Amino acid sequence: MKSLGLILGYLSGSSRRRNTRLVGILVVILIVLVAIYSAIFHVLMAREGREHSWATGVYWALTVMSTLGFGDITFESDAGRIFTLVVLVSGALFILVLLPFVFIQFLFMPWVAWRDANRAPRRVADDVRDHLVLVGDGPVIEAVIRRADHTGIPYVLVGSATPELLARHDDGYKVMVGDPDSPDTYRAAGVDRAALVAATHPDPTNTNIVFTVREISETVPIVATASTAEAVDVLALAGGDVVLQLGEILGRDMAARVFGRNGESKVVGVLGRLLVAEADADHPDLVGRALKDTTIRDRANVHVVGTWRRGIYESATPDLVIDRDDTLILAGTRDQLDAYDEAFATTERQSAPVIVVGGGRVGRAAARALGSAGFPYKVVEKLPGRVPTDGHGIVGDAADHDVLVEAGITDAIAVLLTTHDDDVNVYLAIYCRRLRPDLQIISRAVLERNVATLHRAGADAVLSYPTLGANRVWNALGSEDALVLTEGLEVFRCPVPHSLRARRLDESRVREETGCTVVAVAVADELTVNPPGDTVLPADGDLVLIADPVAREAFAKRYPTDVTERRVGRRRVRTA
Repeated sequence: MKSLGLILGYLSGSSRRRNTRLVGILVVILIVLVAIYSAIFHVLMAREGREHSWATGVYWALTVMSTLGFGDITFESDAGRIFTLVVLVSGALFILVLLPFVFIQFLFMPWVAWRDANRAPRRVADDVRDHLVLVGDGPVIEAVIRRADHTGIPYVLVGSATPELLARHDDGYKVMVGDPDSPDTYRAAGVDRAALVAATHPDPTNTNIVFTVREISETVPIVATASTAEAVDVLALAGGDVVLQLGEILGRDMAARVFGRNGESKVVGVLGRLLVAEADADHPDLVGRALKDTTIRDRANVHVVGTWRRGIYESATPDLVIDRDDTLILAGTRDQLDAYDEAFATTERQSAPVIVVGGGRVGRAAARALGSAGFPYKVVEKLPGRVPTDGHGIVGDAADHDVLVEAGITDAIAVLLTTHDDDVNVYLAIYCRRLRPDLQIISRAVLERNVATLHRAGADAVLSYPTLGANRVWNALGSEDALVLTEGLEVFRCPVPHSLRARRLDESRVREETGCTVVAVAVADELTVNPPGDTVLPADGDLVLIADPVAREAFAKRYPTDVTERRVGRRRVRTA
């Protein structure tokens, strides 16, 4: 009955109804032809002196038209045989058209539709909970799925029964077929017991999805993407907890990476009282010295977690020698970072410009952020309509040397490559690095696979659009247990492993054995940031660690049965 319903539903489509009418016309034509041929058959047989019943006439016409021709009834005259040839040829052509058409439209295609509709499940198993419900497509969803697979958190990708979704099911993705605007779809997806719902469709579709999901569950956190500031407000009103205007966020984050060669720390992540920041290492008290020989810990009590060296993360060790092009990754409280800035940052005001290549959403957001931070800037854009009219814009091609000179490439402290084409960004990164070896180059990557290529091309920092979106979605899962930083570093909180309880921090050898850095110890709601080495790790406490994916995996292997990452909690936070 289910299969019959699907087939009848398929046949009820508008195109199927047109085909049904066409088949009806063809059947009528067939009946008329058989009647005419039968009548002529009787006339010609009568001329030969033979009589046959009307049933025999219909029988003869159908056997000849179908090319079966048993040979039991034949004409002896030439006129009869010529008529037989006409019936044979016309019937064969007609049936060769009619039968395949009927077979394909009313047997094969309904079977294909039924098979496709049943290829992917239409509901999530009742025992699945704390899962991610993902509604959308594109690189952001792909990045979220990869992270879910890596961490073992269940997910389901919801969408209509399109060839693309079914192909994903065939490739091993966990998908569920359902109309994105139907409440029944989200009931079947189990949103009332899900950890998160994320929607990345266009703004109107996302609004419908958010509103529909909120009708099913008042508590499930909902993350949605928005392309405009107006859509942010509408999605929040519809019930979205976290609304991400990714173009705006990416532009701000790119601008935040501009150091200005003054050594000031820039906060890139917050986990409770713990702040993670980056700072340019070009200071005479730091460059050329091993980390153990610096006075960072004494003067600011801030923790140096590691460094970025042209996009490559290197964990901090006592013997790590700081280079002038390094970017230090710092962890501490607000007071500790302020103490670091007072000790190692200069207060000189930057007069050299920052060049923003591209005047799209990301470029305009970066320009606004630079202006708010007090950086002079120039936007280089080919399209005159995107160029700022306040004197901060230049119409032209950034690949033109004269245009870059006009924008201030000779004195610029940084270049932000914000175009939507990774090939163009690679080209410009190579070109700008050739023109200014000491220039800070910050690039956008549309596809994650091009991040390493952009680093090789000369970019100091690369911010991936899908990684940024996936990080924001992932960070919405919990409030105080996990934080994913833009460049691939993770800050996570986990219970103190059994083998480390009641041991001093400096005796734990967590960094030496796993590469993870302990930046805080938590007991209940009290968080001790950058604890001293003689801190005794409490049995009922948690560790807050910073690590890259390799170190995170090493930590899990080192303490496989002791450490289980907390299941993320639910929260409602509205952001733009």
